[in-house]
Amino acid sequence: MAVSLRPLVGSEISEFVVASRDAYLAQRVAAGEDAAEAARAVAEMSREIFPDDLLAPGHFVYALEEDGARVGSLWLGSDSAGRPDEWWVWDIVIDESCRGRGLGRRCMQLAEREASANGATGLGLTVFGENTVARHLYESLGYETVSLRMTKAL
Repeated sequence: MAVSLRPLVGSEISEFVVASRDAYLAQRVAAGEDAAEAARAVAEMSREIFPDDLLAPGHFVYALEEDGARVGSLWLGSDSAGRPDEWWVWDIVIDESCRGRGLGRRCMQLAEREASANGATGLGLTVFGENTVARHLYESLGYETVSLRMTKAL
């Protein structure tokens, strides 16, 4: 199985932007955030990172391909703190029908290689608490928890 990254081009980028924005909003609401507050936060983030539904400088999106067939996507870029050597995995998606075959692990390894090749000295990410499969994957790859946000519904 040959797994590789291919930069998205043309309309693939705008399709990714719309899908990513919608998925992020759904994740925030599913994690317990008020829908109106989540929508406001996602709209604010979108203006900064997706100006005119394009990627801001320093952000890169890729198709994850297995033997030439698209099986997921990856969004990498500099972190929002303005440190060009610190990169962030903004989003990683493995198509549901392709999960459980090691593609997430391979995608993260390719992400690390891509970030390093572009001058990154560190790579971070955020994972929602209920996503235990992803959390275990990242921990097995050597990622460490640096902060933990907890809430309780009242």
